[in-house]
Amino acid sequence: MDQILIIEDDPDIVGLIEIHLNDLNCIVDKQYDGKKGLEMALNNTYNLIVLDLMLPGMDGIQVCQSLRAKQNHTPIVMLTAKSEEIDRVLGLEIGADDYITKPFSIREFIARVKAQLRRVQMNKSEENIGSKSIISHKGLEINVEKRKVVVEDKVVDLSPKEFELLLLMASHPGRSYTRANLLNQVWGYDFDGFEHTVNSHINRLRAKIEPDMAHPKYVLTSWGVGYKFNEEIN
Repeated sequence: MDQILIIEDDPDIVGLIEIHLNDLNCIVDKQYDGKKGLEMALNNTYNLIVLDLMLPGMDGIQVCQSLRAKQNHTPIVMLTAKSEEIDRVLGLEIGADDYITKPFSIREFIARVKAQLRRVQMNKSEENIGSKSIISHKGLEINVEKRKVVVEDKVVDLSPKEFELLLLMASHPGRSYTRANLLNQVWGYDFDGFEHTVNSHINRLRAKIEPDMAHPKYVLTSWGVGYKFNEEIN
């Protein structure tokens, strides 16, 4: 069974979400305070966290930042009553995997949850592939099983989304991906209008793996399209 943590201060919303998650045979924990929710997230293992943006004790952005800073990569679906683009973008930028704006339909919410749980299962499948699942390019090695990246004999610490972006492109050198393609394949949902989220993640990825940010060696800009992995370094 999937274990899900709900961190939301509205009891009515928590109750509604819990009912439908139970229908999916999920085990649900709940917390109404951001700070206490963070403690629960750090002290237990969950397949997914449903996180409200506005919370007492500590807001959702701070909770998300704290989890990612402690290398907790549990998928996060962020709930927000705010409709401004900046709030949604900020949630994605600091490590949330998806967002949904209140009021939302339960059908849409469940679809988002299922998408994230599928990604969890896909990641587990990758981990079971075995130690032979290693992608190597000159100076760069990706161990799919361990989700580990080494550049010039140094281990590079990537966020889940940075790793998935690199793995996707490095698995298909020379193939150009639009920002919309990458959003759909890596985030698992069409974030219409949020292609600049990809730009931010690509910039952070390059900063970690490229010897020279001004002249990328691995992740190249595909002019007029988006990005691609350099096929000439195989």
